[in-house]
Amino acid sequence: MVRPRNNQEKVNSKAGSFFMATLIMWAVSVIFEIIFDKRRELLTILAGFVFFQLANWIVRSFLSRDPLVVNTCVSLLHSSITSFSVVLILMSRWKGSGVNEMFEHSELVRGTWPGANAVLCFSSGYFAYDQLDMLVYRLYSGWIPSILVHHLLLLVCFTLALYRNITINYLILTLICELHSVFLHVRKIRRMAGVRDARKTIVKVEWGLNCVTFVLARTLSHVLITIKLLKDASKFGDGVELPMALFGMAGMNLLNLFLGMDLYGACRREFASAKNLQKSH
Repeated sequence: MVRPRNNQEKVNSKAGSFFMATLIMWAVSVIFEIIFDKRRELLTILAGFVFFQLANWIVRSFLSRDPLVVNTCVSLLHSSITSFSVVLILMSRWKGSGVNEMFEHSELVRGTWPGANAVLCFSSGYFAYDQLDMLVYRLYSGWIPSILVHHLLLLVCFTLALYRNITINYLILTLICELHSVFLHVRKIRRMAGVRDARKTIVKVEWGLNCVTFVLARTLSHVLITIKLLKDASKFGDGVELPMALFGMAGMNLLNLFLGMDLYGACRREFASAKNLQKSH
């Protein structure tokens, strides 16, 4: 029984080394942009990293020292802040210009809605913090941990867009999925708190919101963004914007598929367990 565990540790170590190296390279590129290209607006990335690291310290000091509990609480904080910010940005733009102008190709690719740059930078800081936290505390497993791939994909897409000042509004639309992430993290915390009986009303409501936001805020929004990219493909020209955008959305849609399968399995197990408990009583 010892050998499999050691093998798993070796696999995790190799994966961790790779993703730590990519995180360091990403950090160097951000610092280079800030210092040598004088991109002061990118300081919000560092502010986001520091903010969530501080939140980590507060949770660890006053709530729990369990790395998974701490990580989940900070992730919930990020999802709540980001989803609220994205909704405010979209509502403000919708009132100001209307839906048609808001989703024009030039607006999504070349424009930047008020607050969009700051939200994207702040979220980049979070994903860098979260990547580091998971690597330090080994909150992942396998050769290709999906959560680390997800964060790396977002860091690359977000920072390239910020460096070139393009597709920032498109990326804000992808962050609508953080509405669903709120309920993902709530579910995790609920289970860690020992509330696992699916017969309870609060669990049923949480699962209902989890499923609805997964379909609407995560799956449907990302599929619609992909369709919009394909529809406007001829308007992109010969640059790398379209290939990068399609590659990023293909990765996101694939990860959403795996997440949906995991959620379906978890939902079935939880309600089957509740049904068995009811029969036994």
